[in-house]
Amino acid sequence: MNIPNEHIDMPLLREKGVELYLKREDTIHPLISGNKYRKLKHNLLEAKKAGKKTLLTFGGAFSNHIAATAYAGHEQELKTVGVIRGEELQDNWQDNSTLTLAHEHGMQFHFVSRTDYRLKNEASFLQKLKETYGDVYVLPEGGTNALAIKGCEEILTEEDTVFDYICCAVGTGGTVAGLINAAQPHQTVLGFPALKGDFLTEEIRTFVHNDRWKLVTDYHFGGYAKVDQPLIDFINLFKDKTGVPLDPIYTGKMLFGIFDLVKKDVFAPGTQILAIHTGGLQGIKGMNRILKKKNLPLLNV
Repeated sequence: MNIPNEHIDMPLLREKGVELYLKREDTIHPLISGNKYRKLKHNLLEAKKAGKKTLLTFGGAFSNHIAATAYAGHEQELKTVGVIRGEELQDNWQDNSTLTLAHEHGMQFHFVSRTDYRLKNEASFLQKLKETYGDVYVLPEGGTNALAIKGCEEILTEEDTVFDYICCAVGTGGTVAGLINAAQPHQTVLGFPALKGDFLTEEIRTFVHNDRWKLVTDYHFGGYAKVDQPLIDFINLFKDKTGVPLDPIYTGKMLFGIFDLVKKDVFAPGTQILAIHTGGLQGIKGMNRILKKKNLPLLNV
């Protein structure tokens, strides 16, 4: 699968002599886009091989992974169950664009409280779910497991060896782990976490084979799904100048961070950067509803 690298031409990059390309993983599939396609690929093959008929996974109300799993299951003729964080959503999930999309593609929802959701990796909790839904194939929250990382290792191709840095947004750490394993010895992988804190470092270390990487933890904008007007303005300007839409949870924050680092001369002139567009565009509709309530500018779709 040959995904195009799109050259990004903006004044700051020209001024600093930095070359930036964007790997358009968001163009893989209209709904199973970006890293979600990569993470699901080998898991779906394994589920079929094991004779499973149902995928069960976990996520929040605006989870890209929930939407992608629903569509992938629909496409592969597998039933899907989404364990959704927040029992208050049970009576009004129809107002949520992500959950509506997942339901339209056959996903059954199992709403749990935020307290119970923290038990999602406990054997007793999983056993109760299996007693309810049968012999399911369990996908972790965000889709990250060894098979997902194997899929993400396939993002980089031979033509990507020319780059000095590989940059990626980080949620659960699976995508960046795959990139770290696939990167060349002369390349450094920079991960831009969407969540506050540096707790992902140890998680990522369990999956990777080298130390040519670091997490850049300064561009989470207050935490997961938090945005402000400077970020919105940047995403809209980027769309206006390049024609490329960015999601506000992951790729938008990563590119904001890259441009800020370029501005601060972190990258030497002549540096070549490849940033990974991991998709997630389905979440823009839901985010715009939140922004409208807060009287903030809307994201351009």
